[in-house]
Amino acid sequence: MNTLTCFSLSITDHIAHLVLNRPEAMNTMHPTFWRELDEVLKQLHKSADARALVISSTGKHFSAGMALETFAGNIAMDDQSPEGRAAIFDLLTDMQATFTKLETLRIPVIAAIQGGCIGGAVDMVTACCLRYASTDAFFCIQEINIGMVADVGTLQRLPKLVPLAVVKELAYTGRKLSAAKALGYGLVNEVFDSPETLLAGALQTAREIAAKPPVAIWGTKQAIHYARDHSVDDALKQMGWLQGAIWSNQHVREAVTAMKEKRQTGFAALAPLKTFNESNL
Repeated sequence: MNTLTCFSLSITDHIAHLVLNRPEAMNTMHPTFWRELDEVLKQLHKSADARALVISSTGKHFSAGMALETFAGNIAMDDQSPEGRAAIFDLLTDMQATFTKLETLRIPVIAAIQGGCIGGAVDMVTACCLRYASTDAFFCIQEINIGMVADVGTLQRLPKLVPLAVVKELAYTGRKLSAAKALGYGLVNEVFDSPETLLAGALQTAREIAAKPPVAIWGTKQAIHYARDHSVDDALKQMGWLQGAIWSNQHVREAVTAMKEKRQTGFAALAPLKTFNESNL
């Protein structure tokens, strides 16, 4: 992978750690941010090196959201013609697809949020599986404060995470939601006293996930997301097909034996993915 300028990435003991590392710019999201994030997620999805991904940040804020200069120059949004307005759809679809990669990644994604999680950053963390926060964290649907509608996933994913009336209040007013209230609503799983304990807690959860059979974690993520968007009856049918596809007596025996012997488990990694255009045939 090419050198990253907006992030640092490390993989240790099957845990990938992606860090937003532009604190001087409050980790705002400009075109390079989107390109690098998209490439990182593609590589993590294809490889079998990581079994969980932790996303954390540096500086005062997790991310102040979209950089104001993003929609200048070559990607300015043209509202002067029907053709220009139609192009806005395709531009947003492309941006939405990057955060959707977090949701469809083959491994769980944990966001460790300190300070402000603003605008596009809310779009980003709502696509993650788990959200942990420090006491100083807050969430803000900033788009309404600058005269626009949040458009990269917040309004679609947040109602699946917290009560609808809460989403409407935040989206209509642009108010800040504190970490304590976010915990009460279920948006975050836990609140920590400091950024250091926050990161330690997120990594500890990642280690617990990495100790489980990767294919069972993959199947669990598939089942949960399907159940979220389908009826119970449809989701139960999908569960039967899914379990029939990935069931492993060997994994069950290994998990039970390791528990009895009080030792670490040993499970096979997911198979690396290769696209047709990468084939040597």
